[in-house]
Amino acid sequence: MKNGLRILCAVLTLAVLSGCATAPGKAADARDPWEGMNRSVYSFNDKLDQVALKPLAKAYVNVVPSPVRTGVNNFFGNLGDVWTATNSLLQFKGQAAVETAMRVVINTTFGLGGLLDVATEMRLPKRKEDFGQTLGHWGVPSGPYVVLPVFGPSTLRDTAALPLDAKGDLVQQVSDVSTRNSLTFLHATDTRAGLLQAVDVVKEAALDPYSFVRDAYLQKRRNDIYDGNPPSNFDYSDPDLQ
Repeated sequence: MKNGLRILCAVLTLAVLSGCATAPGKAADARDPWEGMNRSVYSFNDKLDQVALKPLAKAYVNVVPSPVRTGVNNFFGNLGDVWTATNSLLQFKGQAAVETAMRVVINTTFGLGGLLDVATEMRLPKRKEDFGQTLGHWGVPSGPYVVLPVFGPSTLRDTAALPLDAKGDLVQQVSDVSTRNSLTFLHATDTRAGLLQAVDVVKEAALDPYSFVRDAYLQKRRNDIYDGNPPSNFDYSDPDLQ
């Protein structure tokens, strides 16, 4: 939780120092008043990805057999379902909370601790909810767009939710430090491996990858909050809306 608070303080400090800087020659986007800072962090993250994360993810895909990678992905997905069920409950989504809790029980019991996704075969839908979505569900505005070092795209609301999301991450609750670090490393590698093709396509197709990622992230978050059904007159350019 302390790490999450440090991240939030760092973002706020950088935002104050950066003011409302935007990229040269570009009109200001009301959703992204800290664009100058965000582009700098985006560039840093991209270089880190090219030097370390992407090569590691490629090696992981090349070395680890596909069935094993699927099992790893299922395992972390099962752990994440616990936090999803909790946030569904906090949003008073009773059916979603029950179904996700059933996923955890079924996959843990009959799926070898979550390595097999038996629940999906039983047609229990996979959902993903976090505390940022819970805040949005109850009307907390997203606030400005923020790019966090290493973590990537976010908003001020989602950044403020990070400490509780960290508490809800069962991997971070493992008491043994070496085991916790190993699981965190494996989870990050598995996540990046799943994005190999998508990231490459964006970089090749988008004239401005930064803007593409920002717009896609903000639209996805708003769709997530409304469970894929935002109001027909929803203004995606309004930073005061979820």
